[in-house]
Amino acid sequence: MAGSEPVTAPDQHRPGHRKSGRIGAVLSAVFLVLMAFCGNELGRVEDIWLFGIALLLLAIVVADSVLRRNGLRS
Repeated sequence: MAGSEPVTAPDQHRPGHRKSGRIGAVLSAVFLVLMAFCGNELGRVEDIWLFGIALLLLAIVVADSVLRRNGLRS
């Protein structure tokens, strides 16, 4: 019978670049909002998508920092 440890790849054990990932997500959200203001479409459907994706990116960054602060994520 195999052990109860989960099977993981060696790449999962290396520390990642957490700070650069957060900076990249925030910069991407800023660029998405800027693209919404510079749009040339008459309909505003693309603005809804751009603002929605930007909010999603920011929510992921905030949720990640809260989970790490509370010790629920390594």
